Amino acid sequence: MRRRITLFCAFLLIGISLAIAQAVQVTGVVVSSEDDLPVVGASILVKGTSNGTITDIDGKFTLKVNKGAKLVISYIGMKSQTVTARNNMKIALESDTEVLDEVVVTGMQRMDKRLFSGAATQISGEDVKMDGLADISRGLEGKAAGVSVQNVSGTFGTAPKIRVRGATSIYGSSKPLWVVDGVIMEDAVEVSADQLSSGDAETLISSAIAGLNADDIESFQILKDGSATSIYGARAMAGVIVVTTKKGKAGSSRVNYTGEFTTRLVPSYNDFNIMNSQEQMGIYKQMEQKGWLNFSETIRAAESGVYGKMYQLMNTFNPSTGLPMLQNTESARNSYLQAAEFRNTDWFDVLFSPSLSQNHSVSISSGTDKSSFYASLSAMYDPGWYKRSSVERYTANVNTSYNISKWLSFNMIANASYRNQEAPGTLGQDVDVVSGEVKRDFDINPYSYALNTSRTLDPNEYYTSNYAPFNILNELENNYMDLNIVDVKFQGELKWKPVAGLEFSALGAVKYQGTSQEHKIKDDSNQAEAYRAGLDDKTIMDKNPFLYTDPDNPYALPISVLPEGGIYRRTDYKMLSYDFRGTVNYNKVFNEVHLTNWFGGMEVNAIDRTKSNFQGWGMQYANGETPYYIY
Repeated sequence: MRRRITLFCAFLLIGISLAIAQAVQVTGVVVSSEDDLPVVGASILVKGTSNGTITDIDGKFTLKVNKGAKLVISYIGMKSQTVTARNNMKIALESDTEVLDEVVVTGMQRMDKRLFSGAATQISGEDVKMDGLADISRGLEGKAAGVSVQNVSGTFGTAPKIRVRGATSIYGSSKPLWVVDGVIMEDAVEVSADQLSSGDAETLISSAIAGLNADDIESFQILKDGSATSIYGARAMAGVIVVTTKKGKAGSSRVNYTGEFTTRLVPSYNDFNIMNSQEQMGIYKQMEQKGWLNFSETIRAAESGVYGKMYQLMNTFNPSTGLPMLQNTESARNSYLQAAEFRNTDWFDVLFSPSLSQNHSVSISSGTDKSSFYASLSAMYDPGWYKRSSVERYTANVNTSYNISKWLSFNMIANASYRNQEAPGTLGQDVDVVSGEVKRDFDINPYSYALNTSRTLDPNEYYTSNYAPFNILNELENNYMDLNIVDVKFQGELKWKPVAGLEFSALGAVKYQGTSQEHKIKDDSNQAEAYRAGLDDKTIMDKNPFLYTDPDNPYALPISVLPEGGIYRRTDYKMLSYDFRGTVNYNKVFNEVHLTNWFGGMEVNAIDRTKSNFQGWGMQYANGETPYYIY
């Protein structure tokens, strides 16, 4: 009996020793494949059991498992991996775009959505990017609930009207705040959401991210509710759009090239309910019969078309023949009007063209355990959908990260862009506060001109506008704007982890934007000619609002303030901003179950905006841009 008990105890001890020998302790670290930074709070679970743990602030873990066991590593927003347990493991988790919205990027920190108390939506850059659309902000339309995007203008550089949470203020701005890589993007000029649809020249530089290459954007995070104001203050009351740009990835080197070639169709009158030239001439004929288009009033009208030109030809003699340019006979008048009736000018075909725009982008990225690197260059050229609307844009971007030591890391980002753009000459709109009428003097926008101009007109003929000769092709050639925009930003961020779970961060950024708008109104433009029209005709002289009459002299006759030359207007905008932010972040896991996060910080911003104007009246472009003087 004693021998049996001894034998049983021996076998029991052998079984226990074998079981102990099979249980081993493994250690490892979990990092992100994008930036090689530790993943805090990742779940480490032995497959088929409830035995597991989570990673600490440095992404490290320790776990006792049976030899050869399978470990399942998972984290919200990243793809899970199953690996064989071994000592000193390093697991790199890749981002999962399907659950990307489970991680919230506020611009100051990146956190688990379960720890974020506000409303936010994250969209990947690939989902927002639209081929042929250089301004990435326009691609947000229809991508997030509660975010309204209205493209009020097709001109590049004009910001779309974006509403997050609707109109949040009656008198204040309802534009969302843009934050790129943790730095607030300030505009060189303050343009309200309502002014975006005004068509004024300032709207051409109203987009805060027009100089950002769409291929450099990793993701968008839209902070929708009032909790954003706790981060960025009152300026975030209309929402915040956080943009994260791409970084280099450890263990992979890539060279990417993207080439886009885009053409646009010319608009067609078939899409609009507009009369053709024959229908318009029928209306004109009725107006003539009722006395609305009589000779004495029409020939001296501020605006006139076919009938005004016909009366001018009847009143102008040919010096070689001594006869009127058009005989004042019924047959001659009917022949002239019949030619206009069958003309049916397609202004869209005259002013627009199916031009080919190009956008080229090349990027290089690489990384190791110690550092990562991402750099890109892009060039965009658009000859313009309509005349005087060409755009050239060049961008450069560098994003580097360095793991100086186990506890210290540094990130540096540099962006630069240059844009040269042409636009038809335009003046600011005026509003009559009594009647509510909105008008714009010398409006030559090709699209509105094609919609609102009679199709009976000859595109090669000069008619009358503002009491002066007018031809839209000549006006676009002699009345236009040149824009030059330079945008530069440098930023650096230093992170220090003195102890496990505690992280100090310091971020500094400087941003400069310089914009010049040159409005060239040449000698032969209608706008210049309007300031000296009617000096030889007393009737027009008294009606022309662009002539000057001395208010202190009751007998004074109207005179021209622009007897020779044209007008040169230049407006320069400069913006220099500084940002500094210091934060402290503490993460602690209790009992391998409870994840806590403490965050605090301070931020200092300084913005210096300047605007300078110059107006040169009497600029003689035909004489080498020499000024005209009255000696």
